[in-house]
Amino acid sequence: MYLPSDYDDAGRLKVPMLFWAVLVLQARTWVLFVIAGASREQGSTLLALFYPDRDAFWPGLCVGLPAALAFLLSGRRHQWPRLWKAWRGVLVATQLWLILWQALLWWQGEAVTGMTLALLIADLYALWWLLNSPRLRACFHGETL
Repeated sequence: MYLPSDYDDAGRLKVPMLFWAVLVLQARTWVLFVIAGASREQGSTLLALFYPDRDAFWPGLCVGLPAALAFLLSGRRHQWPRLWKAWRGVLVATQLWLILWQALLWWQGEAVTGMTLALLIADLYALWWLLNSPRLRACFHGETL
């Protein structure tokens, strides 16, 4: 069903490139944290720009943890096949939580900005893709050559 180039050297189906983009989207607070740490002088300014309410930063790190763990787990999916198979559900639940969290923030009176609207649209697309991508489903269910 897939081309030989879609498989790695061990014969496992490679995860699609969009999977990595979804993980970065889910772990966006972690990415920002690393960038802020790398730019020591402007790190706090950068964090204040994206997280004016510092109380939202820590939940963002917590929500991004499953995606950060998926980065690590993806290289060892052959060692923990049951955990890897279940992790797709964890990522779907995390994506759903991100969408509900943003809706809750808006409901509580947070301003709807272009950035938050763009992130919501990206989150909705990521959820749809996580649920409907046949190749991603095959990757999580251990399809091999």
